[in-house]
Amino acid sequence: MTGPIIQTERMKLGPPCADHLPASVAYCAGLRSQFLGGPYDPAKAFEKPCAMVGHWRLQGFGRYVMTLKSTGQPIGHVGALQIDTAKPPELTWTIWEDAYEGKGYTFEAVYAYIAHIPKVHSFVEMLIRIENKNQRSLRLADRIGATQDETAVAPHWMPTATTLRLRVTKNG
Repeated sequence: MTGPIIQTERMKLGPPCADHLPASVAYCAGLRSQFLGGPYDPAKAFEKPCAMVGHWRLQGFGRYVMTLKSTGQPIGHVGALQIDTAKPPELTWTIWEDAYEGKGYTFEAVYAYIAHIPKVHSFVEMLIRIENKNQRSLRLADRIGATQDETAVAPHWMPTATTLRLRVTKNG
């Protein structure tokens, strides 16, 4: 899969590829995927990263895999998911392993992604859906300026989610 690459100080963000598959499948099968409906059985854990590739192929954009420049290790993903084209795309992010949590990688990736959006997309707003128990992600959403949508109904696949909205501007 080819697509634009976003560089940060410590990471390269790029479309998913076969090299990312083992780490992504392990994440989907593990406890860290609990806020997104997991852990998944082996077949579903394999399907999840395949869906990320398919989104890029069908929509022309999607979620980027965060890869450490220092080691080449894929550690998570960040980017747009748009299941319903009548609604704004959803901004998603996650770290795949506990070892990479709390080091600022997610903020670095989300910040770089948000700065990249106006260069390649016409998105003016993005939705963010976060499981209410996921305090780290809720704090990150607040840091990037997302505001809670009090009128939003949680999706059926995440019934206890908070929905936030993020304005996307040329100034980031």
